[in-house]
Amino acid sequence: MQYTISVSVFLAIVILVRLRRTTQARSRADEAFTVFTAIVFGVLIAATSWGHAILQLVGIAVDATH
Repeated sequence: MQYTISVSVFLAIVILVRLRRTTQARSRADEAFTVFTAIVFGVLIAATSWGHAILQLVGIAVDATH
């Protein structure tokens, strides 16, 4: 039996674990790494159907606030 994991799912888990930590002990490099992983996650998910759905939801929210 072979298991596979998507890179997007892996990065989402890494981001969630990193954001759950306390903010007092973070260094600049630690914060930069978290931002970098979030950006890479955004780029990977943007081409998927989930990414398009999120984009549409954000667009609706922006239109509602104007």
